[in-house]
Amino acid sequence: MCGIAGIFNTQGCGDVDPQLLRAMNQAQFHRGPDEGGVYFAPAIGLGHRRLSIIDVASGQQPMVSAEQQACLVFNGEIYNHQLLRQELINLGCRFTTHSDTEVILQGWLVWGAGVVAKLRGMFAFAIWDQSRQQLFLARDRLGIKPLYYSMLASGELVFGSELKALQVHPDLPSELCPQAISDYFSLGYIPEPKTIFNQVYKLRPGHTLTVSVGQNLPQTKQYWDVSFAHQREPEQVAKLLVEKLKQAVDIRLVAEVPLGAFLSGGVDSSAVVAMMAELQDEPVNTCAIGFDVADFNETEFAEMVAQRYQTAHQVSTIAADDFSLLDKLAYFYDEPFADSSAMPTYRVCELAKKTVTVALSGDGGDELFAGYRRYQWHLHEEKIRSLVPDIARKPVFSLLGKVYPKADWAPKFLRAKTTFQAIARDTIEGYFHNFSIFTEAQKALLFSDELKAMLGDYRSISVFNEHYKNFDGDDPLSLVQYLDMKTYLPGDILTKVDRVSMAHALEVRVPILDHEFVEWSASLPAKTKLANGVSKAILKTALEPHLPHDVLYRKKMGFAVPLCRWFRGPLNSKLKAALFDGHIAQSHLFNLGYIQQLFEQHSSGLRDHSAALWALLMFEAFLKKQLSNANNEIAEPVESVA
Repeated sequence: MCGIAGIFNTQGCGDVDPQLLRAMNQAQFHRGPDEGGVYFAPAIGLGHRRLSIIDVASGQQPMVSAEQQACLVFNGEIYNHQLLRQELINLGCRFTTHSDTEVILQGWLVWGAGVVAKLRGMFAFAIWDQSRQQLFLARDRLGIKPLYYSMLASGELVFGSELKALQVHPDLPSELCPQAISDYFSLGYIPEPKTIFNQVYKLRPGHTLTVSVGQNLPQTKQYWDVSFAHQREPEQVAKLLVEKLKQAVDIRLVAEVPLGAFLSGGVDSSAVVAMMAELQDEPVNTCAIGFDVADFNETEFAEMVAQRYQTAHQVSTIAADDFSLLDKLAYFYDEPFADSSAMPTYRVCELAKKTVTVALSGDGGDELFAGYRRYQWHLHEEKIRSLVPDIARKPVFSLLGKVYPKADWAPKFLRAKTTFQAIARDTIEGYFHNFSIFTEAQKALLFSDELKAMLGDYRSISVFNEHYKNFDGDDPLSLVQYLDMKTYLPGDILTKVDRVSMAHALEVRVPILDHEFVEWSASLPAKTKLANGVSKAILKTALEPHLPHDVLYRKKMGFAVPLCRWFRGPLNSKLKAALFDGHIAQSHLFNLGYIQQLFEQHSSGLRDHSAALWALLMFEAFLKKQLSNANNEIAEPVESVA
């Protein structure tokens, strides 16, 4: 796993500042501490940091083709590179390394932009084609690997694996994006293609970007999307599922460094560990993180799987006062990021790195096989919506939602006010609000008049509406799975894992998100995934011969942290100081009176505002990081010049 960076003068004149490019590359040292290199040609500079996994002895980057026609910097792993290598040899190509990097480079020379459709793996890469005077960027189908870019007023296009690399450039726009702020307080992350800064973007998953000399506007193009249009139930689906999952795991076991897996005790990570154990002779290296709060501790279930497969298992416990990570998280995420499970994810990566350099994870199972509880709740609401005509549903249930008393203290099925309000909304709006941290009404109270004026009539639900236009299925469960694959999966889950794994120079592979497995799972009918109230029904059925019943059918916990208790206990004073004595109070972006109300209601036990308060706390950490200019805290690189 690696970090890439680059500067391209689209006017085609002048040389790239070598000191500036090296500084951008240096900012991502943690992503590739083994080696570093830079490449310079007229109007272009490419940088690379390397974490050596495959072909450790060679495969250094930037990699230049034999005829000096093209240069590549690449972050990721290509699992079918040996098959592609043979295909290219048959076409007359000659290889000088055994690396997947050279396969991409040679593939570009033969297939051009079509090379991305042939790659099976996770990747973000940049190719400078000297003969075409063209820069080509690409990101993998699901967004496992990140890629940021910006077109500067000077005519330079800058890019990097992390936003901090771009921030080294003195001309990068630093104005906050109001729409991104609004999205963050709805979703807890900033969805593609936005970033927290105006005129700075993430390349969308499954997209490429091309820009040539003399071209002022980069051209982006989608090369892949998941389709739910042709759902069918194949014979022996459970057997097929295990076979396809095992293959996706198998091709991810190739490495020249120690390899292991995360084992949370949930269905998905346990499934990956089971497949690994059945594919290799030596014990699987596994690791788990627990909490000193029993309701959030899953380590006993992880232990069941570890014992069954006799893994080399490590366990570490997070204490209730483990708050030292707040500033570190802000540094590694660069943008505001409100998924509190980033804390245990950081710790499990830290634990894994003690024994392995590559770890397999179970990420993606909830999206592919309908594992989130919100899916069941959404289908319940959809059933009620379908019983009442739109012309009556919206006015009637909107009125009931206004007059019915609020009851946050009650079980969810008795919170009629929330239910009435949800049913009054349409399908997309209902799902969006089911997991929004702040609703639009609450953001109207949270945001200052100044920020609301900048937002105008913008609503964050437009993020979902945009993706809805591209959905080709016809059932409500597939729709919300598709929306999550386009938003929550890349924006939250994969971002979370990439940043904290790379913070420890640990490569994480995600076999469940193998794009061929994703495409196959999308072809399964919704009824196989959510059946009679059982989430991941077909996955659990398929895994019954491989995993304990208590692991498969226990209540889902998720990789959460006990924020509610922390904010009423050991973190209460830190939270208060951050919200009212820090940068949020000076930013003119928020209504401090409403924040005071949230804090007091939560502290008193009247309401649980832990998610909202965590989002505010992490936004404060972002503002603090921006003002402290923390980009200097990276070790010296070891660099070569191509």
